[in-house]
Amino acid sequence: MGRITETVKILLIVNVIFYLGSLFIIKPDPAMQLFALWFVENPSWQVWQPLTHMFMHDMGSPMHILFNMYALWMFGSPIENALGQKRFIFFYFSAGLGAALIHTLVNYYHFNSASDAIMALGFNASQIKEMTTSLSSLNGYVNAGKIPLELGQELYNSFYVPAVGASGAIMGLLVAFGMLFPNASLGLLFIPVPIKAKYFIPIIVGIDLFSGVTGFSIFGANIAHWAHFGGALFGFVMMFYWKKKGLGQY
Repeated sequence: MGRITETVKILLIVNVIFYLGSLFIIKPDPAMQLFALWFVENPSWQVWQPLTHMFMHDMGSPMHILFNMYALWMFGSPIENALGQKRFIFFYFSAGLGAALIHTLVNYYHFNSASDAIMALGFNASQIKEMTTSLSSLNGYVNAGKIPLELGQELYNSFYVPAVGASGAIMGLLVAFGMLFPNASLGLLFIPVPIKAKYFIPIIVGIDLFSGVTGFSIFGANIAHWAHFGGALFGFVMMFYWKKKGLGQY
């Protein structure tokens, strides 16, 4: 991998500052309210969150930021060396914003699907509004058996659960690495034998797509699979275009 590049170093530092600042200075809940990516109709949503959510990580799981920063260190420097600093910065943030866009669109679809299904049970728009204003109201309807648990969970996940993490941008980096260095052997923590990037990266992206479509998460709960896929998709489009035009640094 060679030495760590300047932009990757800065990104690592900023992510750690956000994590420690959220944990010890302004505390997790206010930080999440300000900087995580909330549903667009949630009162906590702000216009800067598609950018700032890339620097927020799960406060209850240090492995979230550790794994993302490990991947940023591992893949970021060779990609920055290949693309040049300016193009790398554009790529990284575009992949992260693309992840936020795809996540938001899918979230909006799930929210409206759940709302329509709940209204089909006899509820009206004002009651839906009540459920998205007061979590206790949503829980009350579910606990009373008036709303199926699955619908209540879908409404809750889309409206009340924010997205955090650099994972979307990291997935873009993984795709870029696979396209730039397809024959590089990757020996990652959870795989005992090295696998070439051109095989490994599509498998990881495919798993996220499978989990996003089916709702079955192989790597655990609370993973924004569509954000991962969005970052990978935007990363692929950018790399495909640049390679087709002739890859040069700038």
